[in-house]
Amino acid sequence: METALTELVGVRHPIVQTGMGWVAGPRLVSATANAGALGVLASATMTVDELRAAVREVRSRTDRPFGVNLRADAGDARERVRIVVDEGVRVASFALAPSRDLIAELKDAGVVVIPSVGARRHAEKVAGWGADAVLVQGGEGGGHTGEVATSVLLPQVVDAVGIPVIAAGGFHDGRGLVAALAHGAAGIAMGTRFLLTSDSTVPDAVKARYLAATVKDVTVTTAVDGLPHRMLRTELVASLENAGRVRSLARALRRANGFRRLSGLSWPAMIRDGLALRHGKDLSWSQVLLAANTPMLLRASMVEGRTDLGVMAAGQVAGVIDDLPSCEELITRIMAEAAQVLRALPRPEP
Repeated sequence: METALTELVGVRHPIVQTGMGWVAGPRLVSATANAGALGVLASATMTVDELRAAVREVRSRTDRPFGVNLRADAGDARERVRIVVDEGVRVASFALAPSRDLIAELKDAGVVVIPSVGARRHAEKVAGWGADAVLVQGGEGGGHTGEVATSVLLPQVVDAVGIPVIAAGGFHDGRGLVAALAHGAAGIAMGTRFLLTSDSTVPDAVKARYLAATVKDVTVTTAVDGLPHRMLRTELVASLENAGRVRSLARALRRANGFRRLSGLSWPAMIRDGLALRHGKDLSWSQVLLAANTPMLLRASMVEGRTDLGVMAAGQVAGVIDDLPSCEELITRIMAEAAQVLRALPRPEP
């Protein structure tokens, strides 16, 4: 299936695996790429040296195009951009809008720039700055999310910008791909669906928790870092929501100290990161600390398998997923379903 997305990035299928922290590592990214879709490596939870090593590992596993997801507000963003350029990575995606200068630097080096946005005005801004495409996530998506459903947000963005639009939030099968294309998208992006594959390195016990979830077990909470965050409802989430201010601050300090040791960040750097994530919100100090060390809460689940100590970001589709195919099996199935749906559509009379 050829679309503006497949032509832009050089993949066979208009499907993107999103850059999920602690999840989208070399194994998952290369498996996605080898299956003909666009795998995106998550770099925010890596040091600069780890990022370079991860890119080279992906390159050793596949000769297909792949991408790297970057944090535009990171203090070492330009150093990471240089790695993307030097290592010949095809795509740079961004969780936050990159600056006009960063976009220009990447484009001058031949890298395709695809920021992720959650509002039409943000899509218009990055398109005006020269982004090659934009990934639009509706409220059904996992992690930090907005309030507008994909089915409403997507056509708004398609009508507003003249670049390829990739739809995210609520996709997991071929029917969703056809629906996105009908709205004018050039392809779909999926996170939770790729997390729940046999190629994902997420511990089996955590995958089992996802598979057991119903749609009602996926919630949006601000208790983790003060921002709307879609995740599985767990005992930890409930305790954060019910905890008082003093207890929340004590817990946040313990977790922040653990993340500080793991990441090598100083306390001032962590506070700056937390404040940067406020986005104008009136957060308590415990929420600022939680915002700074949310990666630690995700790592506890996604790497260590501690669902009692960590959070599990999840799109609403977690409630309808019940299997763990390989990336190859998943993508083949989605494309076969999409073809079947398209064949079944009524044909106009000549």
